[in-house]
Amino acid sequence: MLSKEEVIKIFSDSGALMKGHFKLTSGRHSNYYMQCAQVLQYPHYTEELARDIADFFRPHGVELVVGPAMGGIIVSYEVARQLGVPGIFAERQDGKMTLRRNFSIQPGQKVLVVEDVVTTGGSVLEVLEVVKEMKGEIVGVGVLVDRSGGKVDFGVPLYSVLEMQVESWEAADCPLCKSGAGEAVKPGSR
Repeated sequence: MLSKEEVIKIFSDSGALMKGHFKLTSGRHSNYYMQCAQVLQYPHYTEELARDIADFFRPHGVELVVGPAMGGIIVSYEVARQLGVPGIFAERQDGKMTLRRNFSIQPGQKVLVVEDVVTTGGSVLEVLEVVKEMKGEIVGVGVLVDRSGGKVDFGVPLYSVLEMQVESWEAADCPLCKSGAGEAVKPGSR
């Protein structure tokens, strides 16, 4: 397993961990932003980070790995590759997370759900519902970054390569705005 220092160095060196004035997807402001797409563009970093998730869940007999599009696609692929099982992804269709492209989950199949970053865990919860609807057996959730500081609870084992509590504020209460730090930027995907 990688140490917290090694993981932070990977995220920093790749440009994934940014410091500044950011507007989060929730609308809140923060002085840190995690853009996992920056680290996932480097196969050697992706392999190292995914190995932590794969090694943690290897004893659980995972038979399928599934992640939400977009953030979970690369993570799902690499964790699945390392476990020697298929890796698929769920995506939104008409506002609802679903499996498309002839992807399927067999009843009783042991499924690991993965994601790049969780804050509230909304996308992961939607994928967990898809797995339950198809009668898959959820063995756990693996994420690269748990930005909730350990507060998110999926009701199954959760493993995060990096857990960090990112301080954030309502826009009206943002100390960066009040100090004249400039407009908050939104580098996210939505």
